[in-house]
Amino acid sequence: MVDETKLAEKQETVESFRKVDDDLRLPSVPERNFFPKEIDIAPARLQTPAIGQRATRPDGRLHGLGQTKYIDDMFFPGMLHAKIKRAGVAHAKIKSIDVSEAQKMPGVQATLIGSEIPVNSFGPSLQDQPLLADQVVRHAGDGIAAVAAVTEQQALDALEKIKVVYEELPPVFDPIEAMSEDAIKIHNNDSNIYASKTIIKGDIEQGFKDSDYIFERRFTTQMVEHVPMEPHASIAEWDANGRVTLHSSLGRITLGRADIARTLEMPINRIRIIATVVGGNFGGKNEITTEPIISLLSKKTGRPVKCVFTREDEFISSTTRHPFIMDYKTGVSKEGKILARKVRIVCDGGAYCSWTETTLGKASILSAGPYNVENLHVDAYAVYTTKTVTGAMRGFGAPQVCFAYESHMDDIAAELGIEPLEIRLMNAFNEGSSSPTGQVLESVVVSDSLIMATERFGWKEWQK
Repeated sequence: MVDETKLAEKQETVESFRKVDDDLRLPSVPERNFFPKEIDIAPARLQTPAIGQRATRPDGRLHGLGQTKYIDDMFFPGMLHAKIKRAGVAHAKIKSIDVSEAQKMPGVQATLIGSEIPVNSFGPSLQDQPLLADQVVRHAGDGIAAVAAVTEQQALDALEKIKVVYEELPPVFDPIEAMSEDAIKIHNNDSNIYASKTIIKGDIEQGFKDSDYIFERRFTTQMVEHVPMEPHASIAEWDANGRVTLHSSLGRITLGRADIARTLEMPINRIRIIATVVGGNFGGKNEITTEPIISLLSKKTGRPVKCVFTREDEFISSTTRHPFIMDYKTGVSKEGKILARKVRIVCDGGAYCSWTETTLGKASILSAGPYNVENLHVDAYAVYTTKTVTGAMRGFGAPQVCFAYESHMDDIAAELGIEPLEIRLMNAFNEGSSSPTGQVLESVVVSDSLIMATERFGWKEWQK
């Protein structure tokens, strides 16, 4: 009689050995998977699964609890506070700057004027802006001198003791007047026009001859301040090895690092920038402001130096959106088809270039709108005035010209008795259309977007 228990144990032992043997074998080669595979791609308008869904922001909890650390929340042992004396005049020659009385004030550890800065100029396009003006003031927000003191109030008190002698010059506030040959020259140039852009497409004169109606109008936009939640703020600390570390709310760290290296005449690898929570940029923190100044103050004192703009500093000395003066002349057929469009843009750049050249170029290209304009002529000019510096802001010239050409389209539609939607659909870009610069457009959804938008908010019902 066979012992079934012993037989089962023997079988179990054999199976365990087989398992061990199988485990020691090399894995089999899996079936090869060749790519690319056929992938189902949703239509362009449906590629947004996030719309309508809750999205968790990694920093949302800290913001909500008030635990986010901004520059103004940061403190270092022995840290000093820096403040900048502003010119307060729109245009003047600087005859002298006396900081001797400020240096004697309680708590003051160091002062700085423009002549002490190795390279006293900066700018992302033209290096035409001084960090601290030492020869000419070109707008009221120009910095003249800086003070580092133990407390903010001591620094502010010391600013009052800085004596500056000016020879005031005539201001230039109107960009159209600034363009004239006999206008006061704000920089050492033959003209206050420092950048221009021309776009020509087709035959503009013939286009106007072929037009049944011609409409002309001037549009203007105003200067707009970014008003970030936290104003411009930075902390600089110079170490014993000749390196400077900056905690900064700069939006463009790489560009800022290069600019600081240039102004301080230092190798870029000896400059470290630690990005903090920006506290609102919108383009206004795309370039340096006080970073080289506080770096030099830190070097002078051997202590960390913090500078936080007041709200007044933010309004008078940081960059703003460019004011535009835009003249539009458009020729159309009886049906409302655009046959010719001439645009003249005057961009008020304020006292310095900043991002004006970039803004002007983008505005020029977009000035005809998302419409087929076969005959186009655009002239655009960037002009110096003795006003607050204009620079980067969301859109880089697009919002200004969009306001102009869309308002112009509404005016033309009203004069011709055509629905605003109809005239836009009649002239809108479509697949294969050519941009003002000759780019052939693909994946064009202008008309589709207009139709979808009007359906969503009930355009036809609203018209009734």
